Amino acid sequence: LTASTYVTHLGDYKEFITKMDYHLENLNSLVFIADGARWIWKWIEQHYPESIQIVDYYHCKEHLCEFAKLYYKDEKQRYKWIDTCSEMMLTKGIDPIIVTLEKLPEQRKTTGKRNTLINYYRKNKDRMQYHKYIEKGLIIGSGAIESAHKDVLQQRLKLSGQRWTMEGFQQMAQLRVVYKSKQEHRIKQLCQNAA
Repeated sequence: LTASTYVTHLGDYKEFITKMDYHLENLNSLVFIADGARWIWKWIEQHYPESIQIVDYYHCKEHLCEFAKLYYKDEKQRYKWIDTCSEMMLTKGIDPIIVTLEKLPEQRKTTGKRNTLINYYRKNKDRMQYHKYIEKGLIIGSGAIESAHKDVLQQRLKLSGQRWTMEGFQQMAQLRVVYKSKQEHRIKQLCQNAA
C-alpha cells in the first residue's frame, strides 16, 4: 500500500456504501478484500463485477481451524493437517481443500460442520484462489484494514474517560479519516466556507 483513503460511518451499512462508492467511482483495477459478510459481496458483485474479490486468507483459514479442532482430537495431528491444508491454499487455491474435506472419513459429530465448510468454500471459490493473487503481488489478508481501524478510530476515540454522543462520534470519526487520509485541505476549506 502506498497511500490510503479512509471512509467511516457509524450506522446503517447502506450509507457507508454510498460513501465508499464516491471514493471508488473513478478508480480502475479494483481489488476488494473482505470477510464472509454477504452484504459486502452482494454490493461488490452488483457495482464492481469486474473487480478482483478476495476473501481474507486468515478468515478462510479460521474456518478450517474451527473444523479441525472438532475433527482431530489429537493436537499434533490437527496442527499437521492444518499446516498441510494452509500450504495447499497458498500454493494451489481452495479446490484441493474442498477435495480433501470431501475425502475425510465421516464422523457423525462433524458431518454437518464439514458440509457447511465445503459449501462456504464452494460459494467463495473464486475469491479464494490465493496462489493466483500471490502471483499477481496482491495482498490476501485484511491486516492493513484491521490496523487502520485501530489507528484511525480507536486510537483517538477510545481514550481514557471519553464519552461520545452518536453525533459527536460521527463528527470526530469524519475528522480522523480526513486527517489520516492526508486531506487536511478539506477541513481548511470547510472552515473558510463557514466564515
